Amino acid sequence: MKTLSTQKSLRFRMALIGFLFFIGLGTIIGRAVYLQVFFGPSLAEQAYGQYEKTIQTNGKRGSIFDTRMREVAVSIETLSLAAYPRKIQDTRQTARTIARILNVKPQSIARKLDADRSFVWVKRQITPKEARALRDLQLKGLEFLPEHSRYYPNRTLAAQLVGFTGIDGNGLEGIEYLFDAELAGRKGIATVLKDAFGRGFEAQEDMTTNTSGNNVILSIDGAIQHLAEKALQQAVETHKAKSGIAVVMAPRTGDILALAHAPLFNPNAFGDFNRDVRRNRAVTDAFEPGSTMKLFSAAAALESGCCTPHTIFYCENGNYRIGRNTVHDTKKHGWLSLQRIVKYSSNIGAVKIGETIGAETLHDTLQRFGFGRPTGIACPGESKGSLGANKKWSTFDVAAVSFGHGVSVSAIQLTAAVAAIANRGILMKPRVILSVTDARGRAIRTFEPQPVGRAISAKTADAVTRMMEMVLTEGGTGVEATLDGYSACGKTGTAQKIGKDGTYAQDRYVASFAGFTPVEDPRLAILVIIDEPHGEDHYGGTVAAPVFREIAQSALSYLNVRPSERAPKMTVLSTTKGTG
Repeated sequence: MKTLSTQKSLRFRMALIGFLFFIGLGTIIGRAVYLQVFFGPSLAEQAYGQYEKTIQTNGKRGSIFDTRMREVAVSIETLSLAAYPRKIQDTRQTARTIARILNVKPQSIARKLDADRSFVWVKRQITPKEARALRDLQLKGLEFLPEHSRYYPNRTLAAQLVGFTGIDGNGLEGIEYLFDAELAGRKGIATVLKDAFGRGFEAQEDMTTNTSGNNVILSIDGAIQHLAEKALQQAVETHKAKSGIAVVMAPRTGDILALAHAPLFNPNAFGDFNRDVRRNRAVTDAFEPGSTMKLFSAAAALESGCCTPHTIFYCENGNYRIGRNTVHDTKKHGWLSLQRIVKYSSNIGAVKIGETIGAETLHDTLQRFGFGRPTGIACPGESKGSLGANKKWSTFDVAAVSFGHGVSVSAIQLTAAVAAIANRGILMKPRVILSVTDARGRAIRTFEPQPVGRAISAKTADAVTRMMEMVLTEGGTGVEATLDGYSACGKTGTAQKIGKDGTYAQDRYVASFAGFTPVEDPRLAILVIIDEPHGEDHYGGTVAAPVFREIAQSALSYLNVRPSERAPKMTVLSTTKGTG
């Protein structure tokens, strides 16, 4: 009897469970039918609003460092504003609201929001303040996507050399452009998640691969660069000049320690500056060197063996006619030795040197110093200058070239050539990049010092150096370059610029000074160029030489270079203004 009763109870329970199951299933089916019939369109719209979308992102761009590993260019995280136009109901009102916060015209925003596209960029790389203001409004259809923005923490420092990037992080000028492939971060994938009500938004990057770009290490020393920029900018302002350039090079390695320009520009806002200001003129522009070229004419004469430092030339008392042309000196000189031609910067003396050695010897020497061809420096747009073929030089061409006219050079060429004299005749390739490293700092590429070749013998280099020392002694054109506690040498230059009519302008000059210090152990070769100083005081010895002194004095102190035993003990009483 108990067994029969148990079986009846079991059958009852199973029937009850089956009944409840069918009741539940019927309820679910009924609910589904109800929702489909009465709420189908609404639910479909909500489902359409849910998405999981992948977008391609740029990886973090590598940094640029100076030689002491101080940051020159970095990438920082930022947010960009995007929109999904199909999710925005009132595009006009939304556009006005966004435009007010971003301080842009509402029409430009409205055009983007009215686009028949699923996704548009509203504004790339917005500020944190703008992002907070827009987030607080909780506007439907907007997204905040993480990106990387390029930032230059030192603002104007070495800006013409470093260059800048565009909104997408691609290099547009300078090192940023030339090393774009190394610096650029590799593409990554971000997944965008959002529910139908606009909640729970995330942008998750795929972290399985490192998307960071490589780093570039410059030879530039930020401290010396700052010193050079400050001294140069002050001189340009003082003399109301058009512009200025200063280059500082280590003679033995060819390392560029500073590459300064004036006026300055800020790459964080590069669009506010014109192309001329942004251009790396030390590399891209060529100019007539003027009397600085007399160094190399003298070197050619010594190297040929036809002259010694004491060989004398008659300087025609200030006027020398060559065919239909006349060469002038600002002071009348009779007989001058080779070394005094350099000291007093006699144009006629340089012409006599050129006539003595001839076109071929002069041309070959200038070529060995690197003139007429690119140096190969790692900077875009390098000018090779102009030297021409010596077979095409006329008698007057030889004369003009001898004192720095009729040829053109770049600032980097001229600095390298002067550094070759300091390096006892060995010309070095200018080096501005030391290495490329990965995100962990491991070297991928290194750039070793590279000798180009011997320009002149060590004996000739030593002789030219002694001549350059005389330029900074009493009566020389470069006494205002004299340093306190350190020996130095150099050469002044003052060149007339060619006007629009193709002739030399009477009121437009390029003032320059090129030299190195200390003489006994050269650490710095420095070139200073002041373009179009205003006023009667337009000579290299009075406009550019003081800038050399300021840069050299401060840089040697910064580098903890011991004072020279052979430093001048004299007090400068006067300076000789003239062609140099």
